[in-house]
Amino acid sequence: MPGISRKTAVILAASASIALLATACTGQADSGASDDASKETTLNFWHAWSAPAEVKAVKDLIAGFEKTHPDIQVHVVGNMTDDKINQALRAGGGKAPDVISSFTTNSVGKFCSSGALVDLNPFFEKSGIDPEKTFPKAMNEYTQFEGNRCAVPLLGDAYGLYYNKTAFAKTGITGPPKTWSEFEKAAKKLTIPQGNTYKQLGFMPNYHGWETTTEHYLGQFSPTYFDQDGKSNVGEDPAFEKAFTMQKKLVDALGGYRKLETYRSRLGDEWGPKHPFHTGQVAMQLDGEWRLGMALDTKPEFEIGVAPLPVPDDQADQYGKGYITGTIAGIAATSTKQNAAWELVKYMTTDTDAVVSFSNAIHNVPSTLAALKSPKLKYDPRFKTFLEIAADPNSTTAPASVNGGVYLTTIQEFGYDYESGKATDLKAGLKKAAAQIDTDIAQAK
Repeated sequence: MPGISRKTAVILAASASIALLATACTGQADSGASDDASKETTLNFWHAWSAPAEVKAVKDLIAGFEKTHPDIQVHVVGNMTDDKINQALRAGGGKAPDVISSFTTNSVGKFCSSGALVDLNPFFEKSGIDPEKTFPKAMNEYTQFEGNRCAVPLLGDAYGLYYNKTAFAKTGITGPPKTWSEFEKAAKKLTIPQGNTYKQLGFMPNYHGWETTTEHYLGQFSPTYFDQDGKSNVGEDPAFEKAFTMQKKLVDALGGYRKLETYRSRLGDEWGPKHPFHTGQVAMQLDGEWRLGMALDTKPEFEIGVAPLPVPDDQADQYGKGYITGTIAGIAATSTKQNAAWELVKYMTTDTDAVVSFSNAIHNVPSTLAALKSPKLKYDPRFKTFLEIAADPNSTTAPASVNGGVYLTTIQEFGYDYESGKATDLKAGLKKAAAQIDTDIAQAK
């Protein structure tokens, strides 16, 4: 499942391994592809999916491609980590991938700047496809870096709010909160103390709390991470200060950092059946679209509601937006079959029926505007919330950076210090984080 592979450890490992590519490949001003895609050829496609249902879905996707492109055969290699993919991209050769798929969107900046994956703009232009009219805005943004579109969306993840409708009814809350002030009131009302702990917690606001990362919170504030000169905007854009202030206020209102951390440490993990939202120990949860199926599989003793995450009170007119990320696909710069590889990438990522079928099988959000509206989509009615979040032009993502997700880790680390009280000067802390981000990026170039 894509969401699992986006944990911080994986992101950092991917960032480190891709750095090795910087001296191995160079970018191209145009596609430079000279192979004849109409002649018989075999492509190597490497991907990261490993669950049986997911592997079958990929197999069916490729079968659909081969049916429409009988001269192109695809050799599929699954369960490939980013480390293995990066090593193969660096080495090249007949067994190396021509097309890759990665769960790590934070590495797009490295993929593009190092030249590990080719710029797809010439291929889109030659095919008469306009990415801005094909893909949701946020997905279109996270697949390019400084004008180089070295990746393309292949299904996506959208983040929203899960809530315990049964608990809502018991406390007289008639619907999901739409603003953060409404959210704080609901979280406090849903919290049931029990001695020094909780019988039920309205929401776990801490940054270690199952997807409540700084970038997921920040997505609702629509921040500008970098200015026009590429410098960190963390210390200048008021969106960052507002987001950190809101989260810290939630932490304090719900019992304080230490009490919340003690409670959290005794709860189930994010990917197991004892996730605290599944068990009713937490009444509201910030999470991705995959959580719905995982929660339903545990047969919870309450009705699950799904809605967009709240927005700042002064952005109430943008309610419905959310944070977007997803799986990406690209063509290896070392491939000698790039025209044929483009036919595969184009089919997987822009053919509406192919995208819809893959979405139905994988249970991730479709990654084209046409597929998001397709009547062939099959889903629980509650899943529609994530389709709408993905299509919302106000939805946001974290921009690509030359050193991957390092800048997000810097922001997150400050978040840990601020919520715990280790750091008390918010403005100074954000400016220090911005300076560190600029230093890290300068060293990576």
